[in-house]
Amino acid sequence: MSGHAPSRTPLQVSALLASLTKPRSRAPAVVGALTYLVGFADIATGMARGARHRLHPLVDVVPGAIAAASAATVVSGILLLLLAHALRRRKRRAWRVALVLLASSVVLHAFKLELVPVAMSLAVLIVLIAYRGEFRALGDPTTRWRAVRVFLVLAVASLVVGVLMVTLLRFHVVGGPPGLGSIVGEVVTGLLGFDGPIRFRDRRSTDFEAAMLVGMGLMTALTTIYLALRPPEPRSELTDADEATMRLLLEHSPDSLGYFNLRRDKSVVWSDSAKAAIAYRVVSGVMLASGDPLGDPEAWPGAITNFLAEAELHAWTPAVIGCSEQAGIVWCRATGLSALELGDEAVVDVATFSLEGRPMRNVRQMVKRIERAGYTTEVMRAVSVSEGERRRALVDADAWRGTETERGFSMALGRLVDPVDPACVFVVARQDGVMRAFLQFVPWGPDGMSLDLMRRDRTADAGVNELLIVDALRSCPQLGVNRVSLNFAAFRSTLERGERLGAGPFLRSWRAVLLFGSRWFQIESLYRFNAKFQPTWEPRFVVYPGTRDLPRIVVAVLEAEAFLTWPHLRRFSGARS
Repeated sequence: MSGHAPSRTPLQVSALLASLTKPRSRAPAVVGALTYLVGFADIATGMARGARHRLHPLVDVVPGAIAAASAATVVSGILLLLLAHALRRRKRRAWRVALVLLASSVVLHAFKLELVPVAMSLAVLIVLIAYRGEFRALGDPTTRWRAVRVFLVLAVASLVVGVLMVTLLRFHVVGGPPGLGSIVGEVVTGLLGFDGPIRFRDRRSTDFEAAMLVGMGLMTALTTIYLALRPPEPRSELTDADEATMRLLLEHSPDSLGYFNLRRDKSVVWSDSAKAAIAYRVVSGVMLASGDPLGDPEAWPGAITNFLAEAELHAWTPAVIGCSEQAGIVWCRATGLSALELGDEAVVDVATFSLEGRPMRNVRQMVKRIERAGYTTEVMRAVSVSEGERRRALVDADAWRGTETERGFSMALGRLVDPVDPACVFVVARQDGVMRAFLQFVPWGPDGMSLDLMRRDRTADAGVNELLIVDALRSCPQLGVNRVSLNFAAFRSTLERGERLGAGPFLRSWRAVLLFGSRWFQIESLYRFNAKFQPTWEPRFVVYPGTRDLPRIVVAVLEAEAFLTWPHLRRFSGARS
């Protein structure tokens, strides 16, 4: 959703909030589970070759009729398995397709005189019709990558089913039961429509196998072709008009994460008054916002209401990561959602920062050592960065990155010294005139800045990042900056309290889990790095509908922050294309 939301009356708002806070119907979840059951039953009965088929009146008249019906039953079962999850999410399009498949399943089982599967499919069909009002959610935006994913799922499912089927028929093979390699070769060639290396003794087994494999092969090919040729639905992302209005709101934004809402992969919903906005991205069915709503806090409830309405329309799970305590209170008070402390943000007061004193001894010594090694720094606004240096920074940022994908969502802008962000601050460290490390800060209201990107050459001396932070803080008076937000420290309070004398067994155990996870997610190292600069710790929260939604939200957050990646994720880029 992009642009301003349609105006709602107070009565409509009350009705919406009531619908969001009332217990969710279990009917879609039950229907989804029953659809899984029918799907597996269709596959099992389709592969079975019971004795009753020999007594079927059409066997002698149309020899291949039962084999074709069995193949169609298996195809129907595989497709029902693919639709079951979408039915759990109350998708209207999935309901329509499932209706057709279940009706086909009833007819196919009745044709084969299979009464129990007929009853199962008919029962689920009736339930689907009876609860049709529960399936009103719109489909998610699609791309042609969906065709690739569906092809892989169908190909694997067809291969597994085909191998199981040929294994069941192995005693009908000329020359005795074949090996696994021959079975896989038979299935692959059969799915492609060719004769494989295996020969059966009887015509019935040959027809049955051919119908099954050709049917599944056609299902995989036709479904993939349809999805590949279908025009993709455009994904709603930040428009130029939205971005321009959001930049006006950011000038007085109290949130240090506000500027990160200008990421190009986010969409936005507005309050009816257009005085507040919430940027978000949909990840694995989770409508994920980050930080606080933009704009006037008095208008936040209106933006929150429209945010939840959009989530309800698509059956997305609403969630917020990294909001402040003030915003968390508004979210929970206005919606009945829950909040959980996620960690703390390190905020340094420029006026009180100093390298003097015993607590800053390690940082002071490290900075002096790096300066003696010949490192110099330069602090400038992004508008002052030359095009050549900007291109050099983009190349180095890609080369120095520790992972294959660019991480970040809630505290990352996703672009570097871009001309559309002239107020960003670029801090570069050089040794003998060669760039060795740099930082980028984004604006935080009229007098602050937030750390966005930190990169250094892996061969650079340890301590260069400390030098960059210190010199950035030293330059703040010339930049008109009074406060600086550094990295976010997840679960900081647990790490801090868990190492104190008298910490309880639960707290020590939880801290041990975090230390173990730090091997992959830098939980402790970020906390230790931030703590060097004696910051003020500002708590940040995750807002979620219920405890049962937390695992799904955690997976969505890991994917959004690129800790879980897929092959098609975009790489780090500079200017707008």
